[in-house]
Amino acid sequence: QVQVVESGGGLVQPGGSLRLSCVASGRISRFNVMRWYRQAAESQRELVATINFNGNTDYGDAVKGRFTISRNNSESTVSLRMNSLKPEDTAVYYCNYQGVLDGVDSWGQGTQVTVSS
Repeated sequence: QVQVVESGGGLVQPGGSLRLSCVASGRISRFNVMRWYRQAAESQRELVATINFNGNTDYGDAVKGRFTISRNNSESTVSLRMNSLKPEDTAVYYCNYQGVLDGVDSWGQGTQVTVSS
């Protein structure tokens, strides 16, 4: 079993920056994919960014050029650096761990990001 915990959310003004962190613990597989999703009020969950065990990344169109995902495999942590934040980035952000070989799929409890003046 894998546990996932996010941190780093908060209130930020438009144009500001925020850094989210995610720590995975438990039976971590080396071959895993970590993702950040977000869900705004009355909206469907949206994929924000992906990073696999090789460090390859991918981003949703809405955040390309503004958000950066990174990982530290030795610490089983993933970060999401968010720059040039917009009010439409307001959402609960969730970290997801997925084991490529064992199929383990774990979610964190989410962290609120609010972009407002």
